[in-house]
Amino acid sequence: MSEQALQALRVRIDKLDEQILELISQRARCAQEVGHIKMATLAEGEEAIFYRPEREAQVLKRIMELNKGPLDNEEMARLFREIMSTCLALEQPLKVAYLGPEGTFSQAATVKHFGQAVVSKPMAAIDEIFREVAAGAVSFGVVPVENSTEGAINHTLDSFLEHDLVICGEVELRIHHHLLVAENTKTEKISRIYSHAQSLAQCRKWLDAHYPNVERVAVSSNAEAAKRVKSEWNSAAIAGDMAAQLYGLTILDDKIEDRPDNSTRFLIIGNQTVPATGDDKTSVIISMSNKPGALHELLVPFHAHGIDLTRIETRPSRSGKWTYVFFIDFIGHKDDPRVTSALEQIANEAVGLKVLGSYPNAVL
Repeated sequence: MSEQALQALRVRIDKLDEQILELISQRARCAQEVGHIKMATLAEGEEAIFYRPEREAQVLKRIMELNKGPLDNEEMARLFREIMSTCLALEQPLKVAYLGPEGTFSQAATVKHFGQAVVSKPMAAIDEIFREVAAGAVSFGVVPVENSTEGAINHTLDSFLEHDLVICGEVELRIHHHLLVAENTKTEKISRIYSHAQSLAQCRKWLDAHYPNVERVAVSSNAEAAKRVKSEWNSAAIAGDMAAQLYGLTILDDKIEDRPDNSTRFLIIGNQTVPATGDDKTSVIISMSNKPGALHELLVPFHAHGIDLTRIETRPSRSGKWTYVFFIDFIGHKDDPRVTSALEQIANEAVGLKVLGSYPNAVL
């Protein structure tokens, strides 16, 4: 290609950049107007709601439907997520709590769902995230609920038994684990590998094959593992890209997870209910009497109304020894007539029924 042709393309790109800049500025001004209107129409004592999970999901799905390439749908949606995140911050910056410290997969999930413009707050434990949201100190919390390799995150399930919060959304994060070392690490003398217990379990086979005699030390988070390696010459950490970048570590071996499809699902918890979008999921907790056929009685209404269950977990009940509660996810919104009918039927048979929330299916 001639230099003249290249120069013509550069001029065209410059003009397109100017148009994109102007359009983004117009969108930002519209977001500001939305914020002004919401504040002006508030009733006395009423709190404005700036972030609407259902609206954001609808916008991103529409963008993906309209996209004609060459960028793939997910990349295009991520670009618009950041535009929306930045514009929303002009109305009111969101405060979001996640399982810290900085550099965890929970932080990565927070950024993926809300964008870079949120004010994120790392917490030391999952229960602390629930308490921060319940107290109104943050607008939302991001908590892990299940991993495709290791299953349910029991601390999160148990926290739902103790707190009356609403699930407002979900995000799925592809989990890549790396073996990380610091500048002072003597790689031939590694005698200890730090990571979260879940991550150690997700890399068990790889560790057995490559470091069978090295001590595996479970710590509170992958980010904590990365921090420890900075000051030790004989240790390594298993963590993700964000922790490697944040703590200045080198990837000695990448993508060491045992399953190539290893993913973690996170839930967005808050205090606001979410209207239906047409592509929703609902989560409930159900307590049944401890008697023969209890599980069958629980499942019959779902089958009778054609409701697709996507997950069912069992946890010990806090009400008595050897009694259990069921955590169930299914396709549909709680306001859908057939879902309403099924839940009413279950409520008549169950000891307790708690709807944790209906929310849009994960877009990204």
